[in-house]
Amino acid sequence: MNRKLKILNCLLVLLSAILLCPGISAQQLPVYSQYMMNGFLYNPAIAGHEGYTAINLTAREQWLGLKDAPSTYAVSYQTRMLKNSYISRSASIRKRKRVMSRSGRVGYGGYAFTDMAGAFNRTGLQGTYTYHIPLDRSQLSFGVSVTGYQFRINEEKMLLLDKDDQLLLNTEKSAFIPDANFGVYYTDQHLYAGVSAMQLFQTPVKLGADANGPGFKMIRHYFVTAGYRFELNRDLLMEPSFLFKTTEQFVAQIDVNVKMYFKENYWAGLSWRTGGGYSIDEESMNGKGSSIIIMGGVRVDKYYFGYAFDYTFNAIGARTLGSHEIMAAVKFGDNARRYRWLNRY
Repeated sequence: MNRKLKILNCLLVLLSAILLCPGISAQQLPVYSQYMMNGFLYNPAIAGHEGYTAINLTAREQWLGLKDAPSTYAVSYQTRMLKNSYISRSASIRKRKRVMSRSGRVGYGGYAFTDMAGAFNRTGLQGTYTYHIPLDRSQLSFGVSVTGYQFRINEEKMLLLDKDDQLLLNTEKSAFIPDANFGVYYTDQHLYAGVSAMQLFQTPVKLGADANGPGFKMIRHYFVTAGYRFELNRDLLMEPSFLFKTTEQFVAQIDVNVKMYFKENYWAGLSWRTGGGYSIDEESMNGKGSSIIIMGGVRVDKYYFGYAFDYTFNAIGARTLGSHEIMAAVKFGDNARRYRWLNRY
């Protein structure tokens, strides 16, 4: 029996290593490098804040060349319930101001993803409701979302000492996990800032049939982001920003970013991401586990395309072809033209 417990404990240790920390120690939530292009992935309050109806696709392959390395695929949809149709281009400035009525303050969105790491897979859905409050030349948004996903263990990708072990056979290979997220987001002509909390319920997950047996729980994650756009000249914008991530266990990570936009049709950026640790400088300030990210993209009419390459300064990074992320989006409507001070791509 001791051997069986050791096997299950090894499974739990491996699962915890996959789920607890970001980047080198991977976190419970998917990692994205181009989140600046779709902040809705990390903050539900962003849904519909621009006025556009937007559909975003993201595909990420981490540590390319390493067998069963983490990969994430996501699609999101967000829009805003406006009093007037977005196709109405002849409204006067006076009427355009009236669009910010009570019926025009509600946004909503949806998000579906599948996240794979070794033998573990999560496939989930999220529904979001937001409320946007105009503040003169700025906007304050609140968002809440409910989410649920299926967590699965793929035995075919596991090396088992004894495939007939009854303890392993009786271990649940799948579980449905419900949860909720909450966020606040502020934006004006140049500045944006937000804070969000995800996996609020910290849902416990049991791997065995015994309710009192071993298991783990989903950990609450907190995200703080902010950025500012400087108009260097008529055609060139510079946007420094950051994203701070931490968990209930104070496993923290920071992304520091600088992006340049040319005529709002082209962009390029550079990011530095610390390694996840219980201390910010535990790994990152010494270069262990930190990453550098190069990104760029182009807009063609209402279509947006972006690419990011991550290189991690650790043993795994030296043995792979880096991490690659592709983003594609389409935005319908001219609502943001009515509020030109709102941040856009």
